[in-house]
Amino acid sequence: MSKKKKRAKQHRKNEITRGIFEVLEKEPNKSFNYKQIASKLQIDDTEGRNLLIERLGQLKAKDRIREFEKGKYKSLENKLLHQGKIEVTARGNAYVMVEGLEDDIFVSYNKLNRAFDGDIVEVLVKPRSKSKKFEGEVVSILERKKNTFVGILDLHKSFAFVRPTDHKMYTDIFVPLGSIGKAKDGEKVIVEILSWEKEEESPTGKVVEVLGLPGEHDTEIHAILAEYGLPYEFPVEVQRYADKLDTSIKEREVSKRRDMRQVLTFTIDPKDAKDFDDALSFQKLPNGNYEVGIHIADVSYYVTPDTILDEEAYERATSVYLVDRVVPMLPEILSNNACSLRPNEDKYTFSAIFEIDEKAQVKNEWFGRTVIHSDERFAYEEAQYIIEKQTNRIGQEVSIRGKAYGVSDAIRDAVLKLNSLAVIMRERRMKSGAISFDKLEVKFNLNEKNEPVSVYFKEAKEANKLIEEFMLLANRKVASFIGKQRPKKTFVYRVHDEPDQEKLMALNGIISRFGHKLNFHNKKTISDSLNKLLEDVKGQKEQNLVDTLAIRSMSKAIYTTDNIGHYGLAFDYYTHFTSPIRRYPDVMVHRLLQHYLDGGKSSNAEMIEEKCKHSSDMEYLASSAERDSIKYMQIKFMQDHKDQEFVGVISGVTEWGIYVEIIENKCEGMVRIRDIKDDYYTFDEKQYALVGERRRKVYQLGDEVRVMVKDTDLVKRHLDFSLLGKAK
Repeated sequence: MSKKKKRAKQHRKNEITRGIFEVLEKEPNKSFNYKQIASKLQIDDTEGRNLLIERLGQLKAKDRIREFEKGKYKSLENKLLHQGKIEVTARGNAYVMVEGLEDDIFVSYNKLNRAFDGDIVEVLVKPRSKSKKFEGEVVSILERKKNTFVGILDLHKSFAFVRPTDHKMYTDIFVPLGSIGKAKDGEKVIVEILSWEKEEESPTGKVVEVLGLPGEHDTEIHAILAEYGLPYEFPVEVQRYADKLDTSIKEREVSKRRDMRQVLTFTIDPKDAKDFDDALSFQKLPNGNYEVGIHIADVSYYVTPDTILDEEAYERATSVYLVDRVVPMLPEILSNNACSLRPNEDKYTFSAIFEIDEKAQVKNEWFGRTVIHSDERFAYEEAQYIIEKQTNRIGQEVSIRGKAYGVSDAIRDAVLKLNSLAVIMRERRMKSGAISFDKLEVKFNLNEKNEPVSVYFKEAKEANKLIEEFMLLANRKVASFIGKQRPKKTFVYRVHDEPDQEKLMALNGIISRFGHKLNFHNKKTISDSLNKLLEDVKGQKEQNLVDTLAIRSMSKAIYTTDNIGHYGLAFDYYTHFTSPIRRYPDVMVHRLLQHYLDGGKSSNAEMIEEKCKHSSDMEYLASSAERDSIKYMQIKFMQDHKDQEFVGVISGVTEWGIYVEIIENKCEGMVRIRDIKDDYYTFDEKQYALVGERRRKVYQLGDEVRVMVKDTDLVKRHLDFSLLGKAK
């Protein structure tokens, strides 16, 4: 099924859902069978009737409607009662998102009734006038998102309180003295909520872990992980299990695999990487074409289903990359040793091997388990040196060995040819409508105490794009190999929906202030104009702001068994096959691929979908923790630059102030409106600006301004600036 048909089907399903509620709620005392509902909704085609029957069953299973008697449905007695996920804002109010409702339900602070951010709640909606949005009150909490929170311990004579550091957590937590463990006054702790009785103002909890003193480096990094429920060490039993694994290469196992050890093979990774989960092999074929192997660590050989190692990997679902450390998905014996494709070692791999011609067209493909022997390990900088200098001599200035060294002509030629093929593949992808998000990555040079001494920006060059293109090729071809099989087989897809039109319109309104615009004529012109925008802002003061806003205007990529294609990459089929050391969905893909290569039947879709959702959720938490660690390190860096004047770009405007991003280091801080003393400023939402009432001075999104550091708070992760005026 094409992406267009998938979306049309989803749109129709949504229309049918709304229609079911309209029919049942219009006559709440009557019951209807599917034929009667179909008649009222004027559904007279087989596909529509099947969608209606499917949706009725799903809504009944979720207790959104009730089956009055077999095959006859009624609305719930109280049509104003809904279930959904609550999102608390920084100001204390909240919104409940309900499937089937177009608008979220607003819940004021005094109507939360002890619901916390992320909880699944039942909400009673007030009748609304046509002009007003839904408003409601939480009547019950069906499922807590979490029951542990990070906070500061306030110790009193006969009791204690923990003040949560999460700005969305609106209540302190009472802790009896007998439940504080070894925690001391003022320390940062993890507290578990045990109860919240009706007559109590605050919930009661116990301290389950002491993180340390606020502001200390390890305390704050562990606090970031704890806030998102992410672990920073492996349970003893998991570590013990992993340590006992036999990681030696067995001839009996090798005999079951395609032996690629004699084929030229190498890895290209970041210079500080230890988990090399992909390698490339290259050889020229007698017919003039090239055989390119994309070899991926065979994690699923070691991590087998229904083991404590697999359970732990699934729970984590991803490695977490913080500024100063990696919290791995797998214990180090696997991630950095047995599964890492280190040079001069035989390794088990799962491979996608392609015959490719001079025009970078795939002529043949093969998927299966292999054994490889990597001949060289390159950092991206070293591979880039080969590409730029067309040489087989690596200069000392980029060498990770600390000195200049040479590689064989065969390796040089392989790198250069793979790069030229990657360039063709990338150009083809861009012409098909892919969007090029080459956002600058903020990186820090750290000293031995993990303190930031300088900031630099990581930019993708040809060597990075070489690896990217071949990983994309493997991911796409694996997905299409399974996705096109009939009968249809359950598989894990990485999908990316089309962007929301309203968000793109909002983006267009902002970028027009910098002289850019999007073309909304059709899907192709939108992607072309987005690429032009991202290219035009490179090196400009507004680059980071525009890059960030463009990414935010996109839909979020997720894992699912329901393939709708990948908008950003312009692929009809896409999955994640290439990083099983750090992503659990890739492990699932390896297992499913091998199962189907062995002639297995389609796997349980419901079970795989549940694992996909968990993986998407954990990916979001990990990326949030990674973002917070960067923010923390930026604030730590700015602590040592309090007397320095900086030029920045206004990156956000709100009613309480402006956000400013410093051009030279991308650190972002807040100038509070109350601290701008030369006038009384008000927020103009249409202009994205603060406007002075007397002098009519305007501070607008994208303006360059001069600032100094006013205050840094590592505990709350706040950076405040003083505004010195506009940049000349």
